[in-house]
Amino acid sequence: QVQLVESGGGLVQPGGSLRLSCASSGITFSIYTMGWYRQAPGKQRELVSLITDGGSTNYADSVKGRFTCSRDNAANTVYLQMNSLKPEDPAVYYCNAYYRGSLLRQPGNYWGQGTQVTVSS
Repeated sequence: QVQLVESGGGLVQPGGSLRLSCASSGITFSIYTMGWYRQAPGKQRELVSLITDGGSTNYADSVKGRFTCSRDNAANTVYLQMNSLKPEDPAVYYCNAYYRGSLLRQPGNYWGQGTQVTVSS
């Protein structure tokens, strides 16, 4: 059974920092591209950051220079360090695990339950 469990969300003041974690189980974590997405009320879910199995990262323009995505394959965990949080950053942040598949393995696309990030003074 695949599980992605996010943690680290909470309330922070503008300009503050949070570190989100997503612990996985039930997948071969090291071969998955891991992503962080967020969804604010009334808005579509949007990509925040991706980190490939090789460690390459991509970021949404809105978070470049402020957020850093990293992974620890030994711990089966992906992180999102969020600095300089802004009033437009609040949302539920979701972890995603994606594997496109191969001749030897089935593809996979899994989601965590989300963690709330609130930015308020």
